Amino acid sequence: MGVGFFFMEFSSSSSSQSKSQLIVYVCLVVFGLFHYPTITVEAAVKLPPGQTIPAVIVFGDSIMDTGNNNNLKSLIKCNFSPYGRDFQGHKPTGRFGNGKVPSDFIVEELGIKKYLPAYLDPSLRPEDLATGVCFASGGTGYDPMTPQIASVISLSDQLSMFKEYIGKLKGIVGEERTNFILSNALFLVVAGSDDLANTYFTIRARKAQYDVPAYTDLMVNSASSFVKELYGLGARRIGLFSAPPIGCVPSQRTLGGGLARDCAEEYNEAAKLFNAKLSRSLNSLNTALPNSRVVYVDVYNPLLDIILNPAKTGFKVAEKGCCGTGIIEVAVLCNKYDATCANANDYVFWDSYHPTERTYSVLIPPLLRRYVNDFLLGN
Repeated sequence: MGVGFFFMEFSSSSSSQSKSQLIVYVCLVVFGLFHYPTITVEAAVKLPPGQTIPAVIVFGDSIMDTGNNNNLKSLIKCNFSPYGRDFQGHKPTGRFGNGKVPSDFIVEELGIKKYLPAYLDPSLRPEDLATGVCFASGGTGYDPMTPQIASVISLSDQLSMFKEYIGKLKGIVGEERTNFILSNALFLVVAGSDDLANTYFTIRARKAQYDVPAYTDLMVNSASSFVKELYGLGARRIGLFSAPPIGCVPSQRTLGGGLARDCAEEYNEAAKLFNAKLSRSLNSLNTALPNSRVVYVDVYNPLLDIILNPAKTGFKVAEKGCCGTGIIEVAVLCNKYDATCANANDYVFWDSYHPTERTYSVLIPPLLRRYVNDFLLGN
């Protein structure tokens, strides 16, 4: 029921008292003093008494991207078939998969809303802002060179969009409510896999300048700086996902796993080194930043377990994706001319890089339950 409806009622009302009540009500709606409920789905994750998470705000790469790359002049996009074939309406949205991505599962599990919209979605509504948006851009990374190579949105530019978001939010709900949302929202950052898999190992753009220990230092320093900037803008509950076992995703098996397409252990070792350094850095930040909850979220080990033991969680295929041959197709290489598997639920991966919706459904809810209290109560 929109503001326009109330103005139509106003013009037809003959009661001055009704007119006065109506003017007050419209002002409450317009100026954000009256709030419609934002929870549209039942929360699966139960928070401790007195705790609330009013919004989820996401930064990072294609794992979380819900459509921010759609209008970029970049090859790193997926707003075309067969992407989105199992999403609501069976239409591509710019999500790098066959259906929902972690951003969506997280807001749904928390009972906030069913999907997390992309900040650059042209159909984004003002009321969507108060419960969170996604700034993530497929192909980006902690290394500033990574988004330059892919022509996508850097973390620095995502932060600029977030600053713009804060201004818009203040205009909708006021400064006090905005500060409450920012200090209680769940901020999540997912990046690093494109730095290692693409910039470092595949393109080798940094290999002459850095060995793996030095390059992972660069990544961690960038991640740490990003957390500090988020904190300076009002964020207090901040989670960073670890790098995944990138050597075991289908494309990296193809590129670095030899003729047998085994997991590329050199890639996995680099990811583990980065993760160890990131975990230590975030622990330090958690101590250094007053009233913060900076959390390291381990996705490496649970995802590796799914990949190495697919039958345990009902999967049949883990070494290749559902799209095309499954060993190299991703983004524009996975398109309407490629055949896809009959049942994506049998596959750990949708394309040669991104997991299926079902993989996320197995992975994300337990992760959220494992870590949610760390964001709320600290260690």
